[in-house]
Amino acid sequence: MGVTVNPTVSRRRLGSELRRLREISGMTTQQVAASLLISQPKISLLENGRRLIKPRDVRDLCGLYGVRDQRRVDHLMQMARESGQQGWWNAYDDIPYGAYIGLEADAAALRIYEPLVIPGLLQTPAYARAVIAGTIPHATAEQAATRLQVRMRRQDRLRAPGNPLRLWVVLDESALWRVVGGREVMRDQLVHLTHLSARPHITMQVLPHDVGAHPGVSGQFSLLEFADATDGSVVYLERFTSDLYLEKRSDVRRYSDMYAHLQAQALSPGSTRNFIEEAVEAYAGTELRPDARTPSLSNA
Repeated sequence: MGVTVNPTVSRRRLGSELRRLREISGMTTQQVAASLLISQPKISLLENGRRLIKPRDVRDLCGLYGVRDQRRVDHLMQMARESGQQGWWNAYDDIPYGAYIGLEADAAALRIYEPLVIPGLLQTPAYARAVIAGTIPHATAEQAATRLQVRMRRQDRLRAPGNPLRLWVVLDESALWRVVGGREVMRDQLVHLTHLSARPHITMQVLPHDVGAHPGVSGQFSLLEFADATDGSVVYLERFTSDLYLEKRSDVRRYSDMYAHLQAQALSPGSTRNFIEEAVEAYAGTELRPDARTPSLSNA
């Protein structure tokens, strides 16, 4: 049986190793670019795993860096071949965040802070369909169906036998009361959350409105961690027209600290489950219970 290769992760690992070899050689990216008659930004993109690299380029770089061990050169060239393979997500041409899916597919653990909607990994098909329709109003029916299919397939990571993704989600209370797709869709979505929260590898916390200002007011972010420590952690910031990946240790540390503050301010997992169950009752009724902390949904 063949080994499944994640091209996104292979590209990152290869880029990291090439950066290390360049630094050992004492060369700058400008010097490398001048020696190989290519642009300096290309070198940076290769080292950051943001651009496909050919085995021939790896061979040339190894020669420039003085790597004499042919077995090592062959290994790096093989990594270049693997990085050129296609992940399952590459079959969908209209998906702009394929790089993120590649990282998510290989991550051992994922921490998410989401202030506005239920994260994609936890969405029901009906809720996901409504989110896609609302956030991408210009999408054709075919494009919307593709987005939905990809989103549902990403959730396979939570069901991987023996090695499911360890997921920790801090969810702003606003996401529970934003009526996406109608009250029935919301009720089913929140029931789905209660079922997922019972799984040992999934932890959920709700950040209530009454905590006031907090480190997450600037928006959504995710922290991806990998089983191979050499891969390093990645901070992912999702934006409307482009995404941002942060890999510097100082950036990762800053966002990890922010996440720790959010965890401390949020409800405990047990209290979160109770909170969501109360929200389910609210959506099932004609109005919220008198002791609830949110406004009536009778006109929603």
